[in-house]
Amino acid sequence: MKVTNQVYPTFEQLMPLAQDPTPGPIAMVNLLKFRDKAEYKDGRRDEVSGREAYLRYIAEMGPIVEAAGGRFLFSGDVKGLVIGAVEELWDAVGIAEYPSRAEFHRIATSPAVQAIGVHREAGLAGQLLILTIGQVLPPMR
Repeated sequence: MKVTNQVYPTFEQLMPLAQDPTPGPIAMVNLLKFRDKAEYKDGRRDEVSGREAYLRYIAEMGPIVEAAGGRFLFSGDVKGLVIGAVEELWDAVGIAEYPSRAEFHRIATSPAVQAIGVHREAGLAGQLLILTIGQVLPPMR
């Protein structure tokens, strides 16, 4: 299995979401790899870690997602691998729920998200973004 971290999806990866009329929520699983030190393309001399830069992005992204009917479900640091093998682990996992594929596409391509993307780009070395469809399971007894 080949794994390629990217910061943004390609046009070919993103367009099917815009055209998919399937109703219902989706959850996006984010496997995140941070830069050791943030690298801002605009040349700013902001001495923060990649994680700190990404957290700036998340702080601004939360209200955008919530206003569209979505929500952040989970965030946690990766502490080890229990099954399988990869050359290098990701640093963190985040899961966000969106009302639909089309709404995710609308949010991801919105001017508001493009404006705050500077922090995402500065902080991330790369990520995997996994689209999931399902349901929240009831608590186990």
